[in-house]
Amino acid sequence: METQKITSNLTPGATSGTIRHLDSGVVLNGRYQTQDIVGLGGMGAVYRARDLHFPKLVKLVAVKEMVNQTRDPGIQRTIIQNFEREANILATLSHSAIPRILDYFSQEDRSYLVMEFINGKNLEEIVIEQGGPISPEMALSWGIELCDVLQFLHAHQPEPIIFRDMKPQNVMLNQHNRLMLVDFGIAKHFEVGQRGTQVGTEGYSPPEQYRGDATPQADVYALGATLHHLLSNRDPRLEAPFSFADRPLRSINPLVPPDLEAVINTALQYNQEDRFMDASVMKEALLMAAKRTGYLGQTSLPAGMGTSLFSEGGLVKPIWVFDCEDEIRGSPTYYKGNLYVGSYDNNLYALNSATGEFIWKFATDGGVVSKPAVQDTQVIVGSEDGRLYSVSTRSGAMIWSYLTNGPIRSSPRIAEGHVFIGSDDGFMHAVNIAAHRRSWRFDAGAMIRSTPHVSDDAVFFGTEEGDFICLDFGGGERWRYRANRAITSSPVVQDGAVFFTSKDWTLFSMDAEKGWMLWRYRLGKASISSPAVSDRLVFVGAIDGSMYAVDTNTGREAWRFQAENQINGGPVVYKESLYFGSVDQNLYCLDYRTGKQRWKFQTEGPITGSPIIFDDIVYFGSLDRKVYALLA
Repeated sequence: METQKITSNLTPGATSGTIRHLDSGVVLNGRYQTQDIVGLGGMGAVYRARDLHFPKLVKLVAVKEMVNQTRDPGIQRTIIQNFEREANILATLSHSAIPRILDYFSQEDRSYLVMEFINGKNLEEIVIEQGGPISPEMALSWGIELCDVLQFLHAHQPEPIIFRDMKPQNVMLNQHNRLMLVDFGIAKHFEVGQRGTQVGTEGYSPPEQYRGDATPQADVYALGATLHHLLSNRDPRLEAPFSFADRPLRSINPLVPPDLEAVINTALQYNQEDRFMDASVMKEALLMAAKRTGYLGQTSLPAGMGTSLFSEGGLVKPIWVFDCEDEIRGSPTYYKGNLYVGSYDNNLYALNSATGEFIWKFATDGGVVSKPAVQDTQVIVGSEDGRLYSVSTRSGAMIWSYLTNGPIRSSPRIAEGHVFIGSDDGFMHAVNIAAHRRSWRFDAGAMIRSTPHVSDDAVFFGTEEGDFICLDFGGGERWRYRANRAITSSPVVQDGAVFFTSKDWTLFSMDAEKGWMLWRYRLGKASISSPAVSDRLVFVGAIDGSMYAVDTNTGREAWRFQAENQINGGPVVYKESLYFGSVDQNLYCLDYRTGKQRWKFQTEGPITGSPIIFDDIVYFGSLDRKVYALLA
């Protein structure tokens, strides 16, 4: 399947060479009624058809036709075998960038492959229609996306699949701006040392493919040729074979960054050993080029999987998305391959962190905005029904519960066999995990929505009346500081200093042992964001939409980044980046040293919780009711 629009002046019922195509309205196999020709190939046509098994709705399919014109029985068998191979290959594949095979059959001298209908255009058409090369941002997006699907094919079990015909005409952009790899007519299983026939498309195929060799690196070369075509608007089929070095990309299109040109040049090396080892290595190189050139996410992306990596400049897409039944206001927790997250639908969810698949959910009687804590085989979380729950990580069954006298919007912290939790009842509670009962509670005099920080032998937290309190493990008060407004922020302790924010527009640094003021930094507006500390910088967001980086020693501003709306959740530092969500519906990734935006990802609702990151995956929830997993 090559395209999803008419690319010829032929009308249904017309001929292409010696092949006569089907009229509109013909019913194939008693089920598929042809409508239009949407593509033409050397061995037949691709039709848009209606599946008549769904009489109450219009279900469209693509029907790929292969006309067997030869009279030689041996060649006929070979052609039929090739057709059945394409059908069998597609039937084994499950990938968002590969059309699903629905059916296949033969009638008289023709065989038909029925596939999901892709409503869109191929990349060659897009270049032709716009009359010039695509942008470097789009090339990076598409290149990374195509590396993903090629790596999927090359990792196919029991045998890798080599596509062997990567070119703009065989890649479609659907109505959701997602790339789809089409036309598997010459794809083959790869066996070491095996030679095949010379197949592919001249100009895109590497030298070894002309000799009958096809390895994963052949697809890497063809992808390089595809990107060269898209960025230069020079069709390699009209040039001498293997002559890319004679027409440097930047000499044709100066807008191509040197880093991107270098990646494409490596993919196009004449010798296999000089190219990228596989598509995953090429993907990493493209990602690095995007980071270095500043194209790593310049504008926002729509949510969900129906987006390209570089939708109008953004470079990120979900690994998976899970839908809850109501808003996700808090933060998830990762533990041993599972993700635990609460929702305002009153449930605590357990998901497979790799796939987003549902494992179990535990129902409470109130919204769950508390971030879960995990110890061994139990996950502990608070609910607005006033209870602290312990739930089995394996089954989702309740182990025990502990009742406070107010909604719990604070998150639990576990230390020394106890869980510490604040409640709207005005108490900080210490609950013995083994005994399932309270060891002590401290009357703070006001609602506690601040998540406690447990450090060494001390417990730090704030109240909605503006008190910041330090307790010992026995529940005795060590010191207290009074801010001018509520402290919803959850504190963090680093190098003997405790950092927290207040609704009085202030970021505080205080001596953790004595409670002495070290410094105060004036924010642009109130803050309920919980700070993060890394490399002598403390990071915190505010209602003014700013993310602040402040020197931990001096209290002086290092940099400031402006989001489009307020920042409620706390930021997270991971490797070289700072991640945080905003009420503007975006998750942001910044260079934590400079505050320069690397990318942002847009959901369909405000993000009020903090993200978490494990093993290069960032997980977070949104008020759009979805949990997202993105590559960090």
